[in-house]
Amino acid sequence: MSDTSTTTAPASGWVRGLCWAAVALEGYDLVVLGVVIPVLRRDPVFALDPGSATTVATVGLLGVMVGALAVGPVSDVVGRRRTILACVLAFSVLGAACALATGPLSLGILRFVAGIPLGGVVPVALAMVAEHSPGRRGNSSMTTLMTGYHVGAVAASLLGALFITTLGWQFLFVAGALPALALLPVLAAKLPRDTPPVARAATRETPARVNPVRELFRAGFAGPTIAFWVASFMGLLLVYGLNTWLPEIMRLAGYQLTAALYQLLALNVGAVIGLLIGGRVADRIGVRPATITWFVTAAVFLALLAVRLPGATVYVAILLAGIFVFSSQVLVYAWVGRVYPATMRATALGSASGVGRLGAITGPAITGALVAGGLAYPWGFFVFALVAALGAVAAATVTRTRRADDLAEAAPEPDRAAS
Repeated sequence: MSDTSTTTAPASGWVRGLCWAAVALEGYDLVVLGVVIPVLRRDPVFALDPGSATTVATVGLLGVMVGALAVGPVSDVVGRRRTILACVLAFSVLGAACALATGPLSLGILRFVAGIPLGGVVPVALAMVAEHSPGRRGNSSMTTLMTGYHVGAVAASLLGALFITTLGWQFLFVAGALPALALLPVLAAKLPRDTPPVARAATRETPARVNPVRELFRAGFAGPTIAFWVASFMGLLLVYGLNTWLPEIMRLAGYQLTAALYQLLALNVGAVIGLLIGGRVADRIGVRPATITWFVTAAVFLALLAVRLPGATVYVAILLAGIFVFSSQVLVYAWVGRVYPATMRATALGSASGVGRLGAITGPAITGALVAGGLAYPWGFFVFALVAALGAVAAATVTRTRRADDLAEAAPEPDRAAS
């Protein structure tokens, strides 16, 4: 690629592996709150009721949104390496500090502040991987990166199941910080030093003062920017709405609690499968048709769940829904990484992630309202199917699929992954 420094293959492997580890740590930190909330609700000091628990979770997501919107532009100006090092250091220290919380207010403040560097990790990691991956495998590299999130989420769940009753909820916050601190020296040693993309652009006789946020709406990028925001909003609405309320919806449909929890597991197993195959499909047929197809297929399987399916059939349907729902969102990220030049890539990814976090907040709220109104089954799945369809419509409006700098220096054989 023309917009990043030359990097050897071993260095590129380090970049992809270390970024995956950073995203896994972020996944742990974002999910660990859900693991400790049941304990905090019964802790006489915290005594979290559903409203205060929702507030703590929401302010944490608001912090993540602020971080995604703010850290991306910083990365474009000061460089990827320094930014991701600062984010990992900050969220590890602030995450561990959550163990010192003495009540809902202090926990909410700490979760908000810790959420800012947490929100910066994904857009910067995605930008780095996009810039250090072979063109033909760029989409699969980015979707594989996001499997780290689910590995981190599983680790948080397993550590909670094993140790929360014996070592306490505070241990889980500290346990997430220790590997992050251990990762920092490796990140510092192995991530290649980079020239900030904006500074690189200035050396190519472009204006020295580049505002990456303003550039999102110039030179034909305004339409794709808004479309990506809408698609990301819809994608994260689905991810958080389903992960939060699927067990309760399935119980309302008549399934036992154990079956409902296994159905949630099937959904997330499908998520990992979808991430592993979605990027490879996008590499073969192009990221635009893959993203649209993924959203449309997600809508079909979500609508199918409105029918009470017999026996193991429901698990298959949920697994297939997970394959397409979760990776639809990540394919949006992969697509953003293919469209925008390096001077604004992390800004574009951060804005898509940040606006998408509004969907992450909206999804559980809408679904919760449907549950409270007794409408979650079957209407919740029809709402989810409509959201996926709207994501497909937003994706279909994006026609700009390759960066100008890629076109200028395209190889003789065209790169189908970005076409």
